[in-house]
Amino acid sequence: MSRARVSLPPLGRGLAVLVATAAVFGPATVSAQAAAPTSGSKAVTFQGHRFEVPADWEVVDLAADPTACVRFDRHAVYLGTPGTQQNCPSRLVGRTEALLVEPDTSGEAARGGTTVSEADREIAGGARGIRVTATYAEDQSLVRKILTGAGISASAPKSKARASAAPAAQPEASASATAATSSAALTNYTGKGFDACAAPDSATMNAWKAHSPYDAVGIYIGGRNRACAQKNLTASWVQQQASAGWRFMPIYVGAQASQITSPAAEGRSAADDAVNQAAALGLGPGALLYYDMEAYNKNYSANVLGFLSAWTEQLHARGYNSAVYSSSSSGIADLAAHRGSHTMPDVVFSAYWNGVADTNDPALPGGAWANHQRVHQYSGNVTETWGGKQIQIDQDYMDVALAGTRKPTNAGVYRPAESKFYVA
Repeated sequence: MSRARVSLPPLGRGLAVLVATAAVFGPATVSAQAAAPTSGSKAVTFQGHRFEVPADWEVVDLAADPTACVRFDRHAVYLGTPGTQQNCPSRLVGRTEALLVEPDTSGEAARGGTTVSEADREIAGGARGIRVTATYAEDQSLVRKILTGAGISASAPKSKARASAAPAAQPEASASATAATSSAALTNYTGKGFDACAAPDSATMNAWKAHSPYDAVGIYIGGRNRACAQKNLTASWVQQQASAGWRFMPIYVGAQASQITSPAAEGRSAADDAVNQAAALGLGPGALLYYDMEAYNKNYSANVLGFLSAWTEQLHARGYNSAVYSSSSSGIADLAAHRGSHTMPDVVFSAYWNGVADTNDPALPGGAWANHQRVHQYSGNVTETWGGKQIQIDQDYMDVALAGTRKPTNAGVYRPAESKFYVA
């Protein structure tokens, strides 16, 4: 996250770089093979599979550079398994057309078929020996063409972000009241925290817990503009960090101001997807979920306010609490100025880089969100080392203490893979 407005168009890189090494996962090469690439493209092979991609896409061999940041905000092909401790800039937002091609000795990806998520702008599938994640901004047809050209199906039906009505028979609740209470407690905290583009590995988290001043961590749980691959972010990772005493800021990076066309519908859909992503990580009803709305021009204020109102209302309907991250001068100022006319989030997370670890912000009146309902990002793009482990982070100060849980008022969590709702 950043205090400055993020440019969302693709960041094209005029590089075609590949270290051709015969790594443990097999050779990765760029070459013109028997079937020559079309004009303006190049062929990339991995584990016997050939991908024809635009000639100006960068190619990154993750076996040669295991700390390389797998970032989907620029055109690139990443070959191999992402490292557990990627060297990522902290301030990345946005997705464009890119590929991650990983080895898959289990064959699960090929057997599981292809899934398409409009909410995340992502197609996931596989073939013999490989697992592929393809991201896109507006040009889904390009990544579909690349995948089908490599013999990977890209025609799966789009997964539902939400459903309009509950099925006739509801399964039992997926989370007990005790679990819901635990989820609420995991997102409450007063003190210093940090957020990083990719969730750190457990060894780094352990070192920072023992040696750093931080006890809360921001994790990017989903959204069409989540830029970094999340190698470590699983339910077991969340459980492990929670057991170690960490608290969480679950952040959803969905549509940005200039991308919003139907504020109410898109805000509800974003909330539904965020709830599903949070539930998959073990964060049930009662948890506080943050929407990352980067800085924007005032011309977009009406759409943003309508979108964030719908986000909050739908989270509340699902039994979750709502937070909004934005810059002090745009999103936070707009929320403060329209408290009487729109549904407000339970917590505001202000990007105001003054270097002071408190929750004061000149855009917020003294009585607004004053009951342990503020988070302040007071510095960003900082590289720190604790216990021998280095991360580039944004620095945050939390004062969040939300009591209890909300009673869901609709069908609960929809799990697309199971085609079922789970009521809380």
